Order: sequence, then C-alpha cells, then structure tokens
Amino acid sequence: MKALILAGGRGTRLRPITHTSAKQLVPVANKPILFFAIEAIRDAGIEDIGIIVGDTAAEIRDAVGDGSDFGVKTTYIQQDDPLGLAHAVKIAQDFLRDDRFVMYLGDNFIKDGIKELVDEFEADSANSQILLARVPNPENFGVAEITGGRVVGLEEKPKQPKSDYALVGVYMFDATIFEAVNAIRPSARGELEITDAIQHLIETGRDVRSHIIKGWWKDTGKLEDMLEANRVALSAVERDIRGKVDGQSRVIGEVVLEEGAIVENSELRGPLIIGAGTVVQNAYIGPFTAVSTGCRIVGAEIEFSIILEDCRIESLPRRIERSLVGKNVRISQAPTKPRAFRFMVGDNSEIQVPE
Repeated sequence: MKALILAGGRGTRLRPITHTSAKQLVPVANKPILFFAIEAIRDAGIEDIGIIVGDTAAEIRDAVGDGSDFGVKTTYIQQDDPLGLAHAVKIAQDFLRDDRFVMYLGDNFIKDGIKELVDEFEADSANSQILLARVPNPENFGVAEITGGRVVGLEEKPKQPKSDYALVGVYMFDATIFEAVNAIRPSARGELEITDAIQHLIETGRDVRSHIIKGWWKDTGKLEDMLEANRVALSAVERDIRGKVDGQSRVIGEVVLEEGAIVENSELRGPLIIGAGTVVQNAYIGPFTAVSTGCRIVGAEIEFSIILEDCRIESLPRRIERSLVGKNVRISQAPTKPRAFRFMVGDNSEIQVPE
C-alpha cells in the first residue's frame, strides 16, 4: 500500500499564524501536526508516502525532507490551486498507479493512529473504506448514511443530516477512485469534492465500507481544536527533566524539560513541555502548555496554551490561557504610565482583554 497526505491547504481559520507558516506545521506538544500523520502512516506499515503541497511547499519540504528521519520515503506532488480533495487524488495518479492507498488530511490528529483501519482494509476486498466519527453537530461535516456497515449515501454539510456519522480526514481507496474523480464535476465552490467521488463509487455499484473510530480525533483547523489536540498529546507525555532546575523551583507531574532549558524560582505543573534553550524565571507554567525552543518567560503565568519558538513573555499582571502565540512574539507590560494597551496585530487576529 501507499499513502497520500494532503498538505496544500492555506489554513485561513488559523490566521495570522498561517500567514507565515504552513498550517500542517503548527505544533502540538512541540511537534508539527504533519509529523503525527507521517508517524501514524508509518506505524500502520506504509512506507511510500506522497505529499500534496501548495503555496507552502518549500517549508514542508524543508521540514520533512526525503522522509528518512521518519523511516519512510516521500514524493512531493504540487497542487498549484486548492481545487479540492478529489482533485488532489486526480493529480496523484501517476504516483499511486494501481496500488491501494490511504489518503490522510495533514492537519488531522488521530490519537490512536490508523493501523486498525489499514489492516481491516487490506484484509477485505472493498473498493473504499471511510473513517467515521459520531459528532454532535453533523451539519458542519460530510455525513455518511450507513446500512449494515456499508455506506449507501454521503452528503456534504447537510441542513438535515440523515445520521450523526461525520467523515474523519482519513480515507482508503483502490484504483476505482480514479474513475470517480475523473467523472465528477466541480461543486458550487469550484472544487472537486471527495464526497462526490465516493458517492459516484456508491452509485456505480462499488463496495464502500465504513470504520467507526472509537478513539479521539480532531481536525485542527481552528484555535480551540489546536489547543484540544495539544491537551491530548500532552496527556501522553512522561516526565523527562534534561534541563536545569534550581532549588527554588517546583516541578510537579509529567513535565518534559528539554536539554538546555533553564528554570529558576518558578513552578511547572504538568503535563507540559518546555523546549530546548527556553528560560523560565519567576514564572508559573501550568498544565497542557507547550513552550517551544528559545523562549524567555519571566514574571508571567501561562496555562493551556501553545507558545511557538523565540517568544519573550515578561512581567504580565494576569495569566495567559487558551492562547496560541506565534513565532518571535514579544508580550510585556508597559513600564510606565499612562497604562494603555499597545498592539501590533496581523490580519484576522483575535485579542481579548480583561476589564
């Protein structure tokens, strides 16, 4: 089998972070989301991976390389315009050929991996198998109608869903999918929809089956989903103190302190991770927080947040929580009166201030 990872999206819901970084490389637990996808595919026994890339191709190539660091082989496939998931399959035909394959959306986080799904698909003769999860708001997803384990219909974001089973961003196909993606027409939004391609398989008598995911899954396209994925990833970390902690500090619970990190007169309450070279002084870092490399946290409190590399957060009178802070950001309290907020904020940002 082969794998196809889609990493060409622009990440509009995570702007301004994604103005300067690929959304698939935004980290949870200090690891890019895309790396979790690659590792899940590798752990399922698949080593030949095609990666669909778009505007951020150079950044993704630099991060992943030839795949050898992960124990896989990567092939990059350029998608010049985001014309839909089915279009990504269409342009990958020369890479995929007649092999059965898994298609994995590169910004999805699946806690327990996909080995069970891959093993199930390899063991039977189905033309396609789609991963589904029960959700409370199916009208916001592609929704499957199931009879006896087989998928008999799909709808994209229906106003009146026929079930609460939503499509998770992992799909299994054989070569019949190419007939489908070449037969469908663009949707109202100008894209070739994978739901339309799967519906074509159903209508032409192909065997489309479902696999209901029982573990935790998130599409990390929004801030709250990124933070929740970060929480789940950090819940699995084990205590590993390789940095320096002075005698005036307390380190409680499952805390990862990477080589070169320094903690002075501070409290760390896990689960959390502090990246290499980061300095924490007179501060509190609370549960479900990931602080990247080269940061400086002084006289501040942070909880349930993601802080990217080379940030400086200093002398804040209130705690930072439920936040995603981009690279090389400076946050501090003004040293003199008059007391005022001063911002330099990118497009599509969101800032909340207390009374």
